[in-house]
Amino acid sequence: MILRKLSCAVIAAGIAALLSGCHIYKKYETPQTSALTRAYVEARQTPADSTAFGNLLWENVFTDPLLADFINRALENNKDLNNARLNVEIAHAQMQGARLSYLPSIALAPNGAGASYAGSDISWTYQLPAQVSWEIDIFGKILNRKRNAEAAYRMSEEYARATRSQIISAVAYNYYAIAAVNSQLELSRATAKTWGESVEVMKNLKLAGRVTEAAVVQSTAQYYSIQASITDLEVQLDQLNNTMSLLLNELPQNWNIKTTLDFERPAIVRTSIPMSELATRPDVAAAEQALAVAYYATNSARAAFYPGISITANGGFTNLLGSFIKNPGDWFYQLAGSLAMPLFARGQNIAGLKAAKAQQKQALNNFEYALLNASAEVSDALTVYEKSAEKERLLIEQVKNLEKSVEYTNDLLQYSTGTYLEVLTAQQNLLGAQTAFISSRLSQARAFINLYQALGGGR
Repeated sequence: MILRKLSCAVIAAGIAALLSGCHIYKKYETPQTSALTRAYVEARQTPADSTAFGNLLWENVFTDPLLADFINRALENNKDLNNARLNVEIAHAQMQGARLSYLPSIALAPNGAGASYAGSDISWTYQLPAQVSWEIDIFGKILNRKRNAEAAYRMSEEYARATRSQIISAVAYNYYAIAAVNSQLELSRATAKTWGESVEVMKNLKLAGRVTEAAVVQSTAQYYSIQASITDLEVQLDQLNNTMSLLLNELPQNWNIKTTLDFERPAIVRTSIPMSELATRPDVAAAEQALAVAYYATNSARAAFYPGISITANGGFTNLLGSFIKNPGDWFYQLAGSLAMPLFARGQNIAGLKAAKAQQKQALNNFEYALLNASAEVSDALTVYEKSAEKERLLIEQVKNLEKSVEYTNDLLQYSTGTYLEVLTAQQNLLGAQTAFISSRLSQARAFINLYQALGGGR
């Protein structure tokens, strides 16, 4: 009963301040300050389409068994992803601590002492006190700290999702890059062998008086140029292998990846960027949760202007009653309530509120930019994906015609109606077109991966 009356008395002292602080209790809502954010809010209210490309499980997107094995190993061992998971655990612990702030704190501090004066016997005193302290959250200080911690926890979860998506995409990206370089190496080595044979042909034609020494040295130079390009490809392959090892958190090794880059891809035909797809991206969701964190930080800065109200209770057993020592001791208890109203804090509260408001505006800008950036990334990936497929069809025709050109020019040279320059030019053009074809396939694979990631894929 005494505690109840004391609580009522303390609470009544802050009613006037409470009436002016209603905003500090308001929960975060996505600000609809622009057409972009309004579209985002509307998209979040729409049920997610489980069949949408970005919502597919990665196992249903990357069906190559070896690639799937690599992705699983990376998801289990990658250090960046493991650190992201640990950040979630840290945020969860902090959230639990913030939620428990509503409970009273209890402390037990037993003590004893002895004293002797002018040779008298030692007089012993002791106390077995317990203190209970309870902060009454009338002005939302604990409430906003709790909500801030909850938003920070959700933000860490979204960052972990984003990291997971990045790891999956990075492994797939590197996987097909290694495959492309292996294809280029295979092509270059086969071309080097063909060009080496052409050098011998030129030498024989020179002996027959059909070509000059210039034809021999130029064909020889062309042969060495392809040999030099092979060394560059080998260096590139080594670097890609090391990157894959880092992604899988394994010692550097050569990964035997051979594929035609002709994996099964869904037909993706769209004419616009639906906001419902962008709203599922983890980086967009993390940016919004960062805005929520900033919002609750602003509320906490506002709450700092209002009084702090607390109730304390002390009780225990002691033999020290004032200046008298009583044996045996007796029980005691004390009740107290306090209200601390900030009047002048050297401008710290005002400065804190101004800074919090500015940081909240920054968070809003970052959130809106995340939406715009997501839209641009999806648009870029779609364009590259569609155009690389178109380019691939054109390069196929180019390679077919250049293969015929090499065959025809070689035949013409054999029959004295062609020149060695035509042969060299045809060979160089064919190699360039074949290399461009491999690069186009890699670009299409990368665009496919980028599109999946840009749509929030990686579940």
